[in-house]
Amino acid sequence: MRANRLGAALAVALSVTCVSGALVSCGSGEPAGSPEAAPETAAPQGPVKLTYWAWAPNMDKIVKVWNAANPDIQVTVSKQAGGDDAAAKYLTAAKAGNPPDLVQAEYQHLPSFIAADAVADLKAETAPIKGEFSDGLWNLVTLGTDAVYGVPQDSGPMMLFYRKDLFDKYGIEVPETWQDYAEAARTVRKKDPKAYLGTFSSKDPGAFTGLAQQAGAQWWSISGESWKVNVADEPTRKVADYWGGLVKEGAIDDMPYFTPEWNKALNDGKLLTWPSAVWAPGVLSSNAPKAKGKWAVAPLPQWNAGENFSGFWGGSSTAVSARTPHKAAATKFATWLNTDQEAIDLLVKEAAIYPATTKAQSALGEAPAYFSNQPDFWQQAATVSAGARGFTFGPNVGVTYNAFKDGFDKALQDGTPFSAAVRAMQDVTVADMRKSGFQIAP
Repeated sequence: MRANRLGAALAVALSVTCVSGALVSCGSGEPAGSPEAAPETAAPQGPVKLTYWAWAPNMDKIVKVWNAANPDIQVTVSKQAGGDDAAAKYLTAAKAGNPPDLVQAEYQHLPSFIAADAVADLKAETAPIKGEFSDGLWNLVTLGTDAVYGVPQDSGPMMLFYRKDLFDKYGIEVPETWQDYAEAARTVRKKDPKAYLGTFSSKDPGAFTGLAQQAGAQWWSISGESWKVNVADEPTRKVADYWGGLVKEGAIDDMPYFTPEWNKALNDGKLLTWPSAVWAPGVLSSNAPKAKGKWAVAPLPQWNAGENFSGFWGGSSTAVSARTPHKAAATKFATWLNTDQEAIDLLVKEAAIYPATTKAQSALGEAPAYFSNQPDFWQQAATVSAGARGFTFGPNVGVTYNAFKDGFDKALQDGTPFSAAVRAMQDVTVADMRKSGFQIAP
């Protein structure tokens, strides 16, 4: 029931909301009643058949192993496109009453699923496995409540990827603080006017979100019957103005990530760092093949020396539909998929994801081929993951992310402070939530 999950803060939602670039209504505007799943029979006739919507590659190969060992619970994978479109499709199916039994749900989309009463509370079923995940990751599936809306599957703790050979060439130490990073950026510009230490991308709100999390940001929270929205909090403004200052003085570039220009700069050694997530080796391997074996990884620079904080860029969970008549069977599969060692080994090998459980992260052995020069790659990643901070995402994160792109594009064009763009994100987010029927705390 809605009141038992996210409380009245979500109960005031007047319509189902979908994340698809911008948040749009996909219902009639009438309050939706809490879905009632069909009771799960004690002795079903024949095997339980579950459908699982997932976008990670080769998930069907992993599910085949489960099906062979569990003839009474058979799972069929339906491959999805991923991203905002997959989230919107799931919400539409839930509204129509025919969602899959399980769905691979990105952490930032879970609040929209909860607002639509589209995912089940798994608190009782997942209590035995809570300790297998870091607090930061577990918080991403609880949204600061006592309920649990999914089993963490993979994560994207952020690290600093850097060109070790060029750091050596220019006499640059790996920055331990963001102040060190700024000084290193200035040094690079002096020694090679055609190179930059890094760039700020106005097209990638996920990266900025992770950096804000590292600084201690908390964009959304729940206060009684209301949402508290604080996208423009002090940590976020600090991160924004730090990067804005470096761009304004010309110490770093402002080319977006994942563009041909960016790929070329990485490949040619004209861009020396990328604050990214643990999945970065795959991107670098494809986009900067000439630099294989020249990159290394370190923790993100810290705001205060001696700390060990990071944030998340990406990651997903396995959620169970609130309408499935087979909640126990679905949860059993979700638990196996994300905590069983055989399943985790397959997730790493076949789906190329960074597993969510702490023990699995620590057990990863051979470094990615692109980082064969750094045999302790996964040990570094596990250390970083332990200190990664998440936060509660709101029900209209798509609107917030679009406001990021609009606001930071304008700030770059006009040369205005980045903190002003953050305040615009706050205003747009609050206005949209009020329009959608959410009660906002002062």
